[in-house]
Amino acid sequence: MLETYPFKPQPLPYAYNALEPYIDTKTMEIHHDKHLATYVNNLNHALEHHPEFHDWSLERLLYHIDILPPTIQTAVKNNGGGVYNHNLFFQGLSSNSQSPISGPLHHALLHTFGSIESFKQEMKRMGLEVFGSGWALLATDDIGRLSIIKLANQDTQIPFNLTPILILDVWEHAYYLKNQNRRAEYIDNWWQVINWQQAEINYSKSQKD
Repeated sequence: MLETYPFKPQPLPYAYNALEPYIDTKTMEIHHDKHLATYVNNLNHALEHHPEFHDWSLERLLYHIDILPPTIQTAVKNNGGGVYNHNLFFQGLSSNSQSPISGPLHHALLHTFGSIESFKQEMKRMGLEVFGSGWALLATDDIGRLSIIKLANQDTQIPFNLTPILILDVWEHAYYLKNQNRRAEYIDNWWQVINWQQAEINYSKSQKD
């Protein structure tokens, strides 16, 4: 069942320090308990006096931004996108990261990028090219074609009818305490804590829908 108003921060599926030394404990605490929680609170505040949308899922709200009241469109887009993207990001991390060795996603990555190393290089390039704050996203379309796209601020792939597989947060709050301005270093560390099992699940579900 899809979550509806009032939205709540999804708990981390691991301890704050589980991703050390690649992502530090303090960053995880602030990132989840402060940044994500603020997006959730602001989203609920925007929807509070609009009960006609209280049974809408987050995905439905973000897909139909244009038909929401103009007074809450920006708040729902920015804060709802922040909730959606952060939930994907946190779910996509693991202290037991392993490179994909087999499975549908592995084969699709090889088909699209030629090798896992080429995929990593392209994902890193896209993450570095995001100007200011945003995301690099591995997604698939409705016929299973993979692509990597850049998302500014808290935009999502939802309006493009793409299914998210793996998302990289390149907002400075995701890495600045440990890596300062060294985004490339942060991305290199991110590869060490990817939840490939969840990415495989995301891809497999996309092919069944």
